[in-house]
Amino acid sequence: MSRPLHALIVSVVVHDQHQRVLLIRHPHRGWELPQGHVEHGEDLLTAAGREVFEETGYQVAVVRLLGIYSKIEPLPSALICGFEARVLAGEATTSSESLEVGWFDEAVALEMPEHPVNRDRLQRLLAAREGIDYCSYRMFPFVTTEGVEF
Repeated sequence: MSRPLHALIVSVVVHDQHQRVLLIRHPHRGWELPQGHVEHGEDLLTAAGREVFEETGYQVAVVRLLGIYSKIEPLPSALICGFEARVLAGEATTSSESLEVGWFDEAVALEMPEHPVNRDRLQRLLAAREGIDYCSYRMFPFVTTEGVEF
């Protein structure tokens, strides 16, 4: 029996003191939440903080888990853990993965992601006020299962 491998990814909703959302403009995917792969031997919270810092210049404290999303097609499949975090320190800094970094009111932020996966994930994570949201999805065409909140 072969065991399928999943990439493990963290995606982070960061709010500032004005309840604005932190987004980056990725060179290929456009506007999205700070996100990235969990490195070998790294725990999820450390990965979330590292990805936000590398892509935005902000140090954050993870507040809670908001959602878990399973990308089942195309391969490689991935498991994405969405967290909420608050800013501790830092200032906006771009990187090779973030051409721009900005703070946006939630209503504006929801309109910015161009890719349907990133738009849907942002919408779901911002709506996850209680419990943990879950869904699975396929990329081409983008289709999600009916979501469940635990």
